[in-house]
Amino acid sequence: MAFPIPDHLPRQLDVSSSVLSKFDSVTLQSLNSSFASSCRAELDESIRLTKTRIHDRISADSSNFQRQLSSAKSLKERLDTLSGHVQALSVALSDSKSGLVPVLLEALETHQLLAQESLNADVLSDSLSHLSECRAQLDALQKLVDAGDLPSAVVACHALSPLLISVSGSLKDASVVSEMQSRLRVLGNRVEELLSDAYTKSVVVNASEIIIKPFVLVPRSLKPLPLSSVLSSISSASLASHLSTLRRDILTHYIEYTSGALMHVLGRFPSSPNITDAGSPLANVSTALDFLHKQLFPALPSTHKHSFPRSLSKPISTAILARLLIPGLPSQLEALPAFLKIANKAVDLEDKYIVGMLDASSEREIKAWVNNVCTHYERQRRSHILDAARKLIIQSTSSEPTFYARLSLSQDKVELAPADEGDAWGLDDDGQSFKTGSSKSAPEEENVWGFDDDLEEETETQQADSAEVVEEDPGDAWGWNDDEPAPEEPVQAEDTWDDPWGEEPTLSEVTPDVRTVPASTQRPSANSAPATQKVSNSKQPSVNDSRPTNGAFRHPPKSGPVTEPYLVSTLAKSIIHTVEDALHEGKGLSSSGIFPSSPTSTTTPGTLIMQSGALVLDLYRAVYPVVAAARLVRPGDVMKFSNNYFWLAEEISRLVTPERGVLVVKDKLKECKSVLQVLADSWYQDGIDKQRTAMCNILASAKGFTDTSDQDRYDDCEMAISRVVREIRSAANAWKPVLPKSKYYTAVGAIVEVSLQRILENILAIPDIPEVESHKLSELCRILAALEGLFVEDFSESSFVVSYVPSWLKFSYLSELLEASMADLTYLFEEGALVDFEVDELVKLVRALFADTPLRTKTLDKIMGGHPVR
Repeated sequence: MAFPIPDHLPRQLDVSSSVLSKFDSVTLQSLNSSFASSCRAELDESIRLTKTRIHDRISADSSNFQRQLSSAKSLKERLDTLSGHVQALSVALSDSKSGLVPVLLEALETHQLLAQESLNADVLSDSLSHLSECRAQLDALQKLVDAGDLPSAVVACHALSPLLISVSGSLKDASVVSEMQSRLRVLGNRVEELLSDAYTKSVVVNASEIIIKPFVLVPRSLKPLPLSSVLSSISSASLASHLSTLRRDILTHYIEYTSGALMHVLGRFPSSPNITDAGSPLANVSTALDFLHKQLFPALPSTHKHSFPRSLSKPISTAILARLLIPGLPSQLEALPAFLKIANKAVDLEDKYIVGMLDASSEREIKAWVNNVCTHYERQRRSHILDAARKLIIQSTSSEPTFYARLSLSQDKVELAPADEGDAWGLDDDGQSFKTGSSKSAPEEENVWGFDDDLEEETETQQADSAEVVEEDPGDAWGWNDDEPAPEEPVQAEDTWDDPWGEEPTLSEVTPDVRTVPASTQRPSANSAPATQKVSNSKQPSVNDSRPTNGAFRHPPKSGPVTEPYLVSTLAKSIIHTVEDALHEGKGLSSSGIFPSSPTSTTTPGTLIMQSGALVLDLYRAVYPVVAAARLVRPGDVMKFSNNYFWLAEEISRLVTPERGVLVVKDKLKECKSVLQVLADSWYQDGIDKQRTAMCNILASAKGFTDTSDQDRYDDCEMAISRVVREIRSAANAWKPVLPKSKYYTAVGAIVEVSLQRILENILAIPDIPEVESHKLSELCRILAALEGLFVEDFSESSFVVSYVPSWLKFSYLSELLEASMADLTYLFEEGALVDFEVDELVKLVRALFADTPLRTKTLDKIMGGHPVR
């Protein structure tokens, strides 16, 4: 095969290709003998030339050619020799009769057969020997079981079981081995069953007795078996189950059972129902443990000799605590000494038996609990006190009677009105009185703390007469209900509101005024009264009647402190009585000396009980607003709740005085007092703020009192102001029977003040007020003049509205200025009657009311010069 020429080298066209190309291009007419002769001649010439070149090449290097030719011949000869040797070697190795490989393979096969026969003989010998040994031991085991020698049978089972498990691979699937294993399993179960039966006969624990036999006779046994060998021969799982059952039965029948007497064959018999010794359960436990320690514990195997008694330690301690000490903890101080004796006996039992006999590493739970028994007692009492207070608070929401307390303005404290003094508000004219709901029903109880020094007279009166609760009723104290009833309080049939604060008809002549009038709200009337009289003889301003004079509501002082009644829920009194009882009980426990000072306790006895008094107050603050949330949306109930906090704070102030003896929890009670005072003020202010917000929302519907010349807009504004008057009267009607005078007038004055300020801001913000609108606005302002009657106690005297509504004079003058002339306004300004108005406010009002004239310019210049100095 010719060597192919690479494609990248130039190719030389050979003669054969040229001839073939000619044949390819020749036609049938040109293909003749001459064309064939020429092609043959061309090929012959090419062959000749090729031979000539070969001959020339050989001739040019003849020596080298001869050398290569001889080497090729020599190589050919050696190749033929090597081939002959290889063929002879192949015959020597592979010949079927004399070849080395077939002979070797035949010898190896013979050796393999001999080795396999030898191995089979060895395995058979070992298997027969092993089976013979297993059969001998199995027969011996069967004889031991038949003879009743169970402990030896257990040892034989343990020795035979590994032999059957460790059989060689050739015997694993043998039927004889499976049969032996089945026989061993049957014999083992039989031995375990006999041992369990022997145990149940040796140890018997039931509801009436404990029987422990040191020896037991099993079927076919020649001699009885000792209990110790029975327990040591039982399997670990079965022994653990039996001991667990034994522990359960002992605890159920002889530890947790709380009565009975025990004997040597430990039997239990019900004790006489007349026996009430609470320490007898401890004696029963001691007897049971002594019996077990002598009869049972020595027979236990070494693996359970310590673990089983230790397993009884925790359940016995827990049973004594859970079934004797904790349930027996008394709730009365008188029963504590007897209980402490039982507790000390329980500690002695723990030291002797639980620690000394059962478990030396015991945590001594009984001793730890007894060391803190004072704390446990006080915590239990605290829980009972708080639970009783919680139930009292929850139950009071369905029906909550009230009583009237008195606010002393001279001493700033609250004290209960004596029952024989009569109702300060005149509500008991028909002989009715208020229930106080006192939690103490035994007035003869020793008053160690002196809490009830000021309540004895009221308590005696309540016990003498069957009291009937009178709910607060605003009635028609001011004559407002002629038009509409109060929306939240029932109206009383009888006219008990002629004198709302229980004053006699002539009281105004002898009782000093109890209002606290801030100095900043007093307005000098000497200058304003004449000024108003000089405005116009035809128009007399109505504000004259509302201006206080020097002797308008000043009365000669009366001897003794001046007080004001206010409504308080009886629940508050019950809460205070609960606090007093807790303090009384805590001091009684502290002074009794029953509990010595404990090294592990940081508080003295009685402290936790005394502190529960403060927790009762915290519980009231947390629970009552939630359970009474539906009622605390009404104005009267909000203020009554504020009164409750205020009265509680004053009563706590009485309890923390040094002469009352409350020293341990004094700081906590002072903190409660501060919190209660803050809550009283907060709820009081919140009740006012809700009404303020309501008034502002109502006045917002007036849309700034603009465009009142339009009748529809005027009607809307009139409706808004009339509604404000109604709402203020309704709130005052709800607050009057609840709040003391000073707080009542302050609260009503606050909502009147915010209403007036809102109207003043809206009217003064109007940039242009035509004459028609000025008359309309003046009429609207005069509607609010009806609120002046809320601040009148005696209609023969002037009202004191200015003392509680600082903007009243300013608002009254605004209604006059809206219809006043420029001369009237200038006169009032020069006389100092308009000092309540800021200069900018007067400037805006003048520009809104009057056209731009030289007179208005002159008046504005005078006003911007500032108020005249008097």
